[in-house]
Amino acid sequence: MSTSQRTVQELTTTLPPGEVLARAKTFFATRPSLYAAFLDMEGERFCTFRGQGGEEIVIAVSAAAGEATRITASTYLFDMQIARFFSTLPEAPTGAGPAAE
Repeated sequence: MSTSQRTVQELTTTLPPGEVLARAKTFFATRPSLYAAFLDMEGERFCTFRGQGGEEIVIAVSAAAGEATRITASTYLFDMQIARFFSTLPEAPTGAGPAAE
């Protein structure tokens, strides 16, 4: 993965936005201590976490086509942890992209 692909990652899932954020909170808080990140701020469609050395993880959710949810996550050092989190989520069928306006 190039640096830009590691710092911003996206996935479309079949889960509703609230479920994605709830799972993120559990996932990042229960990692081994070196890779744990704890909730810093949250809103209806996002949450941010702080990890070792103050490293920030930002996860945002938005509506996608059909009942899908688009997840955008950004970090500088925790790219592997985001990829692992994404691997725990059910992916939406191919072609479920941003919602039509």
